[in-house]
Amino acid sequence: MLFLQLFTTFFVIGIFTFGGGYAMLSLIQTQVVVTHGWLSESTFTNIIAISQMTPGPIGVNCATYAGYEVLQHAGAGWLVSVLGSFTATFALILPSFLIVLTMVKFYEKVMGNRIFEGVMSWLRPAVVGLIGAAAVMLIVNVSWSGLCPQLSLLKENFIDWKSWVLFGCAMVASLGFKVSPIIIIVAGGVMGLLLY
Repeated sequence: MLFLQLFTTFFVIGIFTFGGGYAMLSLIQTQVVVTHGWLSESTFTNIIAISQMTPGPIGVNCATYAGYEVLQHAGAGWLVSVLGSFTATFALILPSFLIVLTMVKFYEKVMGNRIFEGVMSWLRPAVVGLIGAAAVMLIVNVSWSGLCPQLSLLKENFIDWKSWVLFGCAMVASLGFKVSPIIIIVAGGVMGLLLY
């Protein structure tokens, strides 16, 4: 039953996500943390951090880790949890695969069409909003009680002053001194280990 829920949830996320992995994060968070309550906010934040550090698209990586963690929290063994990873990942990429396969056949016909171009121009601001929502979720203390009274207050994602200092140092190193992102990630991991 949990496999079917995982497949359905990530399939729907795959259908309704435009703009890539970062736009997908807020939808994944809403489903796995808020709607289903499969994972805690702090676990999901850790999944995002790991997904950003591993090669590949962040949305797919996040689905892979989330599928694994959902089964682990349900008490499954590692092999069943790996199947959970596969299920979530497959469900997430299946809609994109089918849509791209369909669009390849019809793209030349709709290219230059005013309706198609109009729809694309409306989707661009929505994508920016979804990416912004994902960033805000990771930066601030998230409270869902005002949006939906049935949901519990989520306070696990509060960032303390040390996190803001690390963030500031990473920004200065990246923008001011053009330090390689790999060095910033490694230094951030070492500093996080030392500070926490």
